[in-house]
Amino acid sequence: MKNNYLLALLSAFLLWLGWPPIPYSSPLLFIGFVPLLIAVENIIRSETLQRKGRKVFLTAGLTAVVWNTASIYWVYNSISAVMPPFAAVVISLIPFCLGAALMALAFRLYGQLRGKTNILLSLFGLMGFWISYEFLHESWDLAFPWMTLGNGFASFHQLIQWYDITGVYGGTIWIWLVNILVFTLYLNGKGLYPIKRKIVPIASLATILLVPSAYSLLRYFNYEEHQNPAQIVVVQPNIDPYIKFNLSPEEQLNTLFALSNSVAKPNTEFFIWPETALSQNGDFDEENFRETYSYQRILKFLDQYKNGNVLSGIESYQLYNYAKTPTAREIAPNVYQDNFNAATLIDYSSKLQFYHKSKLVPGVEQMPFGAAMNFLKPLFKAFGGTTGGYGKQAEPSVFYAQSGIGAAPVICYESIWGNYVSQYVKKGAQFIAIITNDGWWGNTSGKDQHLQYAKLRAIENRRWVARSANTGISGFINQRGDIVQQTKWWQPAALNQEINLNEEITFYTQAGDIAAYLGLVLAMGGLVILIVVRRKKELI
Repeated sequence: MKNNYLLALLSAFLLWLGWPPIPYSSPLLFIGFVPLLIAVENIIRSETLQRKGRKVFLTAGLTAVVWNTASIYWVYNSISAVMPPFAAVVISLIPFCLGAALMALAFRLYGQLRGKTNILLSLFGLMGFWISYEFLHESWDLAFPWMTLGNGFASFHQLIQWYDITGVYGGTIWIWLVNILVFTLYLNGKGLYPIKRKIVPIASLATILLVPSAYSLLRYFNYEEHQNPAQIVVVQPNIDPYIKFNLSPEEQLNTLFALSNSVAKPNTEFFIWPETALSQNGDFDEENFRETYSYQRILKFLDQYKNGNVLSGIESYQLYNYAKTPTAREIAPNVYQDNFNAATLIDYSSKLQFYHKSKLVPGVEQMPFGAAMNFLKPLFKAFGGTTGGYGKQAEPSVFYAQSGIGAAPVICYESIWGNYVSQYVKKGAQFIAIITNDGWWGNTSGKDQHLQYAKLRAIENRRWVARSANTGISGFINQRGDIVQQTKWWQPAALNQEINLNEEITFYTQAGDIAAYLGLVLAMGGLVILIVVRRKKELI
């Protein structure tokens, strides 16, 4: 028993070491699950039927909780800044343990499958159960796909240039295939899984490792961008998010203007400002935004840049005379208000564009499962959220400049959804503008992981990423996933970059997460076996 828990901890350690932002450590993910698989096999072979399921769940859960907590510990930092320590710990357990429980459930189902079919089919069933967990955890109201396994190669992007075909789920499949082959070779060495021709799994392992890597490296070193230049500026105002709302709109705008002007060129086409860069007490009414002081100041700023556009985060609202949306709240008789974490595009014409963040942070920006979770509203409000939740739009929309350039306004948390970002590109986005405020997490690995994940979106869609983060890290990422420029943490800064716009559509952009559907098919097959097949007498 004790040795099994040590193996589980070893898996957690390997998976943590292989996770971003540690550079070039990602190949450790290829063996990260092997110790845990050995521990689970020990349990299956030694315990009674009644005890196997619980012990498999607890052992896998130990790996998952330790790995998750070590990788996203920074969630506690943001919560503890606005809540008492005990309450912060309780709320932190949701992201630390919920995903871990789903991971452990995948192993629990695998343990059941081992008693009904051979080990190879069971392992493929495990891969299917795991991908199903990942798919669920990016789709439901408690979505948090931060720990999707394919994200792990973000810090070694030279090996995953084929994500423009499969997306991150292709990475999840790759990692699991290698772990499965290494594990079966281990069992063979122990005499627990006889293989007549050992050359077959060895050749399979070499092929699965080397062919995608070789293809990716060739693609990486031979990739050429079409020359379609545009001048872009990203701004990092470095305004402490905890005192931001004590500053006047004038003070904040002066900082944004000064930094923008410090690096801009006469032909600059986009100035990218971070999430909630435009804010004031009471937020901005979208209908009357043109009459505000902030809008008039921005137009005056653009006098110097006739082709210029300001793409900025903004806190805004809309008013209705009835409850038009589930998140609209009555603020007066027959007056309803919907608040948004939004982006806006301002140019030197009369056109004004808004985008309302759609992928909202559970609890902080939206109430999970609606009315069923109403009793948690006071806790979430203390974390800086709204009691009714932010409004959102159903699907992404593209901002178009007067010149016709299409920009994808991706707000913070949305950048970890590959399939969602690809929808902007399908609608005409020629580059991706990520606006975020990572200062809530402090100087932790959270901000670094968030930056690394943006590289995946660049590769999947073959689009430049211009990233504006309030306190860092801001920067530019090219179509190969290279970080071309980046700022330092917690320093006011602005960067100018000539990027290449792209109109070509990758296979992944067009097809989406079809690799995930393969996992769902495997999971369905595993469930059918669990329901239909009688238990085998011997393990093989």
